[in-house]
Amino acid sequence: MKPPQSFSLRRSAAGLAFLLLLACAATAGAQRLRVVASNLSSGNFQNYDPGHGARILEGLDPDIVLMQEFNYGSNSDSACRLFVDATFGDSFSFSREIGAQIPNGIISRYPILASGEWDDVQVSNRDFAWARIDVPGDRDLWAISVHFLTANATVRNSEAAALTAFVKVNVPASDFLVIGGDFNSDNRSESQFTTLAQVVNTAAPHPVDGKGNGGTNASRAKPYDSVFADADLRALQVPVVIGASTFANGLVVDTRVYIPLADLSPAQIGDSAASQMQHMAVVKDFLLPAPPPADSPAIPLLSHTIRTEAPARVSLTFQSTPAAVYEIQASSDMAAGSWTRLGEINASTNATTAVIVPDAPASGEVNDAALGVAGRRFYRVARK
Repeated sequence: MKPPQSFSLRRSAAGLAFLLLLACAATAGAQRLRVVASNLSSGNFQNYDPGHGARILEGLDPDIVLMQEFNYGSNSDSACRLFVDATFGDSFSFSREIGAQIPNGIISRYPILASGEWDDVQVSNRDFAWARIDVPGDRDLWAISVHFLTANATVRNSEAAALTAFVKVNVPASDFLVIGGDFNSDNRSESQFTTLAQVVNTAAPHPVDGKGNGGTNASRAKPYDSVFADADLRALQVPVVIGASTFANGLVVDTRVYIPLADLSPAQIGDSAASQMQHMAVVKDFLLPAPPPADSPAIPLLSHTIRTEAPARVSLTFQSTPAAVYEIQASSDMAAGSWTRLGEINASTNATTAVIVPDAPASGEVNDAALGVAGRRFYRVARK
C-alpha cells in the first residue's frame, strides 16, 4: 500500500514552518463489521444442537460471533466445523476453548491469525477465549468472548479485573478490541463495568429491541449480555440496519417481539422462548475504513503555501480528476486511526486547490480548529 499524501505544519521557536510531503493513494470503500454476542444454547445439555440459536445467528448475518456454551454434537473439531459451515458458511473461521464444559469461542468471517484462552480463576468450566482477526483495513481486531459467573457482583468484578490485566499485557493499543458475551450482570451499575472501562467503552447508550427494552435474560428484566468496543472501534459504531429497520445503538434480538421476523429468516417466533434459552443475542455494527488498494496511483502535489502568522492558512494544489471528490484529513501524529475528516472538495479541473483555515470555511476551504494551535499538524488528501 502506498503511503497517504500528507504534510506536517510545525511552528519552531523562530516561527518557521517545516513541510513534509508524501505520496497519496485513493481510498477504498468502508466495510461493515457486525459483532454478535451469543449465549444462545438451548435444550437440556447447554448446546446448539436443537437449532434455535443457530437460526437466530444465521438470520443476523454476522461477521464476528462471540460464542458462549459453544457445544455441538460430539464437540469435536469436525462437529463444530459442521455447525459453522451450516450456520454461516464454509469460508468462516472459528476458535474454541479446549477441554471446557461450556466453552467460549469466536466465529469469524475473516481469517483468525491467532487464538487462545486466558485463565478465569473464578470458575473451572470455562475461561476467557480470544482471537486476533485480520479484519478489513490496516488494523487487526482482538475479539474476546466471556461468560462471567452468576455468583455475585464481587466475583464478576474480580473476573473483569483479571481480564483487564490480560488485555493490557497482550493487546496492542494500535489494534481494535471488542469484548462481549454473557456478563451475568444484574444491572448496568455493577462495578465490573467500571473495571472493564479501562480497556473498552462500557457507557450508554446500549442496544435495545424494537420496543426499547435492553434486558437480555429470558424474562427480559436484566442486562446479562453485552458487546463492548475500545475507544477507537466505538468511534466507528453505526446503527444496526436489518431490512427496513434501524436500531441506532445496536439490537437486542428477541424473536417473540421482532417485527417483521421475516427479516431474520430462518429464525422462528418461538426460538427466543425455547426450553433453556436463557439469553438474547446482542448486535452492534461498526464501519471499518478500508485501506487504499495496493495499486492505487499516487496523487501528485503540484504546489503548496503555508502562512504561520495569524490567521494561519494552508493551501494545497494537487492533480485531480474532474468531477471526482477528494477528502481532506488531519492528524497530530499520523498514527493509525488518528486521522479525522475535515471536509470534501469537488474537483472541476485537473488541478484542485484545497485551503485549510482555522475558522469558518468559505467555498473551497475546510476548517481545522487546531491549525495554528497544535504544535504539529499533518494533512492528507484522499480520493473518495
